[in-house]
Amino acid sequence: MNVKDFITCLFPRTVDYRLSYGGVKRHGRPLTLTFSVTNLCQSRCRTCNIWQIYKWWPEQRHNELSLEEIEKIFRSIGRIYFFNISGGEPFLRKDLPEIVELACRHLRPRILHTPTNAIQPKVIEQQMRRIMETMRRLRLEVPFTIKPSYDGVGVMHDEVRGVKGNWNRLVDTIIRLKRLAVEFPNLHVEVGTVISNMNKAHLEDIEDIGHAMRVGSYRNEIAEQRTEFYNIGDPITPSGEEYADLIRSFSRKIWENIGTKGRLTRLTEALRIVYYDIAARIVKEKRQVIPCYAGISNVHLTPTGDLWPCCVLGYDKPMGNLRDVGYDFDKVWHSQQAQDVRRGIRNRQCACPLANQSYNNILIHYPSLMKAILLALRGLMKKPGLKVDSAMRLSEKPRRPESYITAEVIRQVEQVARAGSRQEDVDEATAS
Repeated sequence: MNVKDFITCLFPRTVDYRLSYGGVKRHGRPLTLTFSVTNLCQSRCRTCNIWQIYKWWPEQRHNELSLEEIEKIFRSIGRIYFFNISGGEPFLRKDLPEIVELACRHLRPRILHTPTNAIQPKVIEQQMRRIMETMRRLRLEVPFTIKPSYDGVGVMHDEVRGVKGNWNRLVDTIIRLKRLAVEFPNLHVEVGTVISNMNKAHLEDIEDIGHAMRVGSYRNEIAEQRTEFYNIGDPITPSGEEYADLIRSFSRKIWENIGTKGRLTRLTEALRIVYYDIAARIVKEKRQVIPCYAGISNVHLTPTGDLWPCCVLGYDKPMGNLRDVGYDFDKVWHSQQAQDVRRGIRNRQCACPLANQSYNNILIHYPSLMKAILLALRGLMKKPGLKVDSAMRLSEKPRRPESYITAEVIRQVEQVARAGSRQEDVDEATAS
């Protein structure tokens, strides 16, 4: 998001969303489309059961949207601002580059994003190269952010994600992506952590390593019980008090490191700090702290063509299926079923800290937006300091006996931090 986009595109649409929320005008197009391209996943995360869907219902494996169907849907939706790819593991769809090309042609997003479990480093690198080359060929050189999942340090990451060797593959994936970003400046590499009862006791170590990797941004969100994840009732979510304490430290470290970030990243980091405060309050107070515009500013497309207001309500509150209406987005978007779903959200029958929805809620809630803007202005004036953790500083920092940060982990993080940098070029030249 840049200032020009905010003034010419985002802010006018926030006015429309407020009016449609109040029933004054007809619902326009969403700002954000999240598309779960597949339910397939090789991870066995302790916080999510998506990977079991095709184990439970194997006949659904071959019911995912085809490229032809996806193109019809994208044509019907038209232009959006943020295209958020999701899964499952998105890179298990061999036609992911073709899906992104269809999005670029028909949705014309200003920002694209995908997560990855980082289990197949080479495949991820190859697919991302094809995607970035396609965007360059189409002259759509807007930001594409990729966020490998990072839920623990070393073997703890493997334990939480349920795949032995996932940590080493994560390191390899980030190195490959950071090098690729040198060729494609609009590719932004991040890492993200899901804070759960499985890793909350080690969050300080996780944060330190996350910042030491020198990626474009490090973010987190709380582990949620969602119908999408088939984890309702699983004891994965920290209490509101615990999360508030954890996120306070996380926000402080973001602010300490904000001076080392680029101008665009400083703006997004300020927005995240405001989000973390709101998310902590939602978890603690169990209510909508600010109005939620799910099903208005955001919509979620499933692998089989369902439209959801968000992935938290998911299967419980679908708005309709696009296959049933000839892939006509408006027939579902303006249906009575969709209106009923929105009414429940407006009446605050639900509350959650879902990240991509919360960011848009902040943009539309002007007091929260002003707080983010003022914080961003302070961030832009903040000079780069010496707060960024380096692997050397990590090795000197006292650790608890149960810490997962080992000498080998520090060596790997040093390699990640140098990847794609001039220092890496110097090191390679010296070695040769």
